[in-house]
Amino acid sequence: MSDAAKRRIFAMLDVDGDGVITEAEYLARVERAATACNRDPDHPLVAVARAAHREVFRQMDADADGGVTFDEYRAWAGHEAFEESCRPALGSLFDLADHDGDGRVTRGEFTRLRAATGNSAEGADAAFTAFDTDGDGTVERSVYLAAIHDFLTTGHSAMADAYPGTHTDDREPATH
Repeated sequence: MSDAAKRRIFAMLDVDGDGVITEAEYLARVERAATACNRDPDHPLVAVARAAHREVFRQMDADADGGVTFDEYRAWAGHEAFEESCRPALGSLFDLADHDGDGRVTRGEFTRLRAATGNSAEGADAAFTAFDTDGDGTVERSVYLAAIHDFLTTGHSAMADAYPGTHTDDREPATH
């Protein structure tokens, strides 16, 4: 994965832009997603998402000091990290948006989820269009997770291409 792709993701997760992702900052994405997806904070799927995100944070925070620097994130991010902890965490967010539990989300559900987790609504809408290749008005969980995996591990995916300012090489860092 290129440093540019890692910087884009890090910047999205470092909500206050201070160069450190705190645990509170990282776990707040679950609460934002739950609210955006109209899930009660006590819903079992919210609890699953919280637990999955705590595990991701634990793994990212190599020195266990309560904050993840870009260097820690850079060293951690990649295929193994995605498969071990990101896939379950990101899947749990998708499940918050998937109200009927059919493994698919509509454009509105997708856009609300992506906007709540730090992406622009316009970018989320464009990504949805790229993923809905059969034109049925839904995106499958597996397609969503594969696109994030591709971006995290290679710096390339239809999702990344939908976001203006996303650079997938090392020439300049991307912003969110």
